Amino acid sequence: MPVRAVRGAVQLERDEPGHMDEQVARLLSAILERNGLGSDDLISIWFTATPDLHSDFPAAAARGLGIVDVPLICAQELDIEGAMPRVVRVLAHIESDLPRSEIAHVYLGAAGALRKDIAQ
Repeated sequence: MPVRAVRGAVQLERDEPGHMDEQVARLLSAILERNGLGSDDLISIWFTATPDLHSDFPAAAARGLGIVDVPLICAQELDIEGAMPRVVRVLAHIESDLPRSEIAHVYLGAAGALRKDIAQ
């Protein structure tokens, strides 16, 4: 089975653990649904958060969705002046027969402006 990568991002309205959990779960659910994936198709997920987010680990939302046996890691985005604030990004490595051109990269809400070239 081919290994693919799928990207995604969501901008949070505020830095609160419950809100982060809800929005990241929404993002992960959309990535899985739009690509016809289940948790068994996941190899690993890399989460990044902008430096203004520090209330929780974005990966906690994945665990809350039942993604418990997939390696997850969180890191901080670069602190670039003028960058969109309160953004959680995802890079998931998956097993999928979909060609690269058919992978649905998911950018929710205002985060769609980050990658207009691949946002679905």
